[in-house]
Amino acid sequence: MNDTVALPTVLDDPFVKTLARLVRSADSHGVWERKFDAEVLADFIVSREERRSRPIIDDPDPDIIDRVEAFYGAVGLAVEQATGRLASPVLKLNYEGFGRVLLTAGRLVVISKTLRDVHRFGFDDFAALAVAGGKLVDEAVAMIGRFPDVADL
Repeated sequence: MNDTVALPTVLDDPFVKTLARLVRSADSHGVWERKFDAEVLADFIVSREERRSRPIIDDPDPDIIDRVEAFYGAVGLAVEQATGRLASPVLKLNYEGFGRVLLTAGRLVVISKTLRDVHRFGFDDFAALAVAGGKLVDEAVAMIGRFPDVADL
């Protein structure tokens, strides 16, 4: 008998699970109901070669914009789960794929990020997705911890 314990996969990462749950919530017809999280989140994985093959300036596809919104929405949901405070993303993009995303809790801006080349949005693999999302969640939770009174307003 093998006594080794199976290590959790990156798909068990709390942020990745939150993102998968959020993406599944948009499925009103049950298409993704029987699919694995890896299948549901497959569009978030974009190889470096594929990103490089896309033009430097291009109009972002509506599906890519939906993925960007889902990613930052999942960050907000994970922050809410960690702190008990509603965290709402605000995304503003121009037609060329440049813009800004803010994540607010109360009157506190917990994330402020400039977005460039949104038409190239994606991650090398699920580990990179988990790290990027987890980093933003940790940053936002730390900001709320520093200024809890402002986050409660």
